[in-house]
Amino acid sequence: MSNRRDFIKKTTLGTLAISSVLGVSGFAANHENEPEVESKEKKQTKPIIISTWNHGLPANKESWKNLKEGKSALDAIEAGMKIPEADPNVRSVGYGGYPDREGKVTLDACIMDHNSNCGSVCFLQGIMHPISVAKRVLQNTPHVMLAGQGALQFALSEGFKEENLLTPESERDWKKWLEDSKYKPVINIENHDTISMLMLDQDGNLSGGCTTSGAAWKMHGRVGDSPIIGAGLFLDNEVGAAAATGLGEAVIRTAGSAMVVELMRQGKSPYDACKEITERIYNKHKNHKDMEYLQVGFIALNKNGEYAGYSLRSGFNYAVSDDVKGHRMEDAKFKMSWDK
Repeated sequence: MSNRRDFIKKTTLGTLAISSVLGVSGFAANHENEPEVESKEKKQTKPIIISTWNHGLPANKESWKNLKEGKSALDAIEAGMKIPEADPNVRSVGYGGYPDREGKVTLDACIMDHNSNCGSVCFLQGIMHPISVAKRVLQNTPHVMLAGQGALQFALSEGFKEENLLTPESERDWKKWLEDSKYKPVINIENHDTISMLMLDQDGNLSGGCTTSGAAWKMHGRVGDSPIIGAGLFLDNEVGAAAATGLGEAVIRTAGSAMVVELMRQGKSPYDACKEITERIYNKHKNHKDMEYLQVGFIALNKNGEYAGYSLRSGFNYAVSDDVKGHRMEDAKFKMSWDK
């Protein structure tokens, strides 16, 4: 199983010790580097949960437990995502996440059910569980998204407690970064590792969620793709669901997750849909200033319980939970390697 830290191999950052400068020695931008696999599609019986990255595994386990206890899909997603949100060792989600350039931890999250009801918060500060606030937006407001101070006011009115999310470790790393204050939004475990979750429940209905503290050292006020329905997360209960991780700006430019779902509507498999949109992002960015550090990855799940993951560069993995094989990690296929 690949280590998520391979996601940043041979890239450049020039910030603190936890994100050392490594030179990209080259990669082949062709399909010859795509690993051979026996089956690109994984067929499963429902229920099934997939989520991004290693910290998706404990999240999946908690969501699975709640689902098996009879909780609703949204409640199960919320319960699972609260695990990495509260873990100070997950440095890119919730409490303990790396701050922006001003030393502020700002959070984004969204959640969506099988009836296309959505809730989202962005640029939220001081609340441990943005996924829970996003769910309250869905349930208790006529809106889809609340932002910044308005999102905080709503959270407090709903009984959430305001608290400091900047841990001593993250504060220390931020102060170290300030010594040089160089910024490149390299997408990796150290500074940007969104958790996105997709679920097909016992009734065959799809739901999804996404939560993150965003890119480390970002400009104050920056919002990525994670809270944007259609970019970081999208589903259509007649078709399937998709979610993204990686450089949010690139995903936003292509409405990535919505496009993956749309391709599945046209008959594409989850694998082929993820791959095609990743290729589209590559083609639009191959001469772009972001290409030096560009990484995006998608997970997708259709109504038949078929799922897949695909990324631009190597190192992306995702967690899977079902009744057939239990809880495990799987490596996503990719277009190009960080290495030769």
